[in-house]
Amino acid sequence: MAVTPYLFFSGNCTEAFERYREIFGGELQIMRNSDVPEADRMPGGGDFVMHASLTLPDGGLLLGSDDPTGDDGPKTGFAVSTSTPDIEAARTVHAALADGGTVSMPVTATFWSAGFGMCVDRFGVSWMVDVEHAKQ
Repeated sequence: MAVTPYLFFSGNCTEAFERYREIFGGELQIMRNSDVPEADRMPGGGDFVMHASLTLPDGGLLLGSDDPTGDDGPKTGFAVSTSTPDIEAARTVHAALADGGTVSMPVTATFWSAGFGMCVDRFGVSWMVDVEHAKQ
């Protein structure tokens, strides 16, 4: 069983998912409201993203859409977590995610990881970046 985050945006889902593709790589698919039959469109206009999926190189999946209600409130109560193979990759990913956002915790060594950091990206999504544990 897989658990996959589904993120909601206030009209900037395309920009967010294009940025995530730049950072993580992978295959991005976007279905806009204007791409579906008129009777099946969500309210709010033709440019809204009805569904976006980013299939990551490791097989992971990130999903999202624009919120047709226009709710621009903060995204609270969760963080998207990602693991990197080493400390340099963690710093690179963390810096890219934090660009235009805020750093909650820089990537530093912890008792459980060679590197862990947290940030909120410019789209309001909280992220945790961790260095994978060495396989023994």
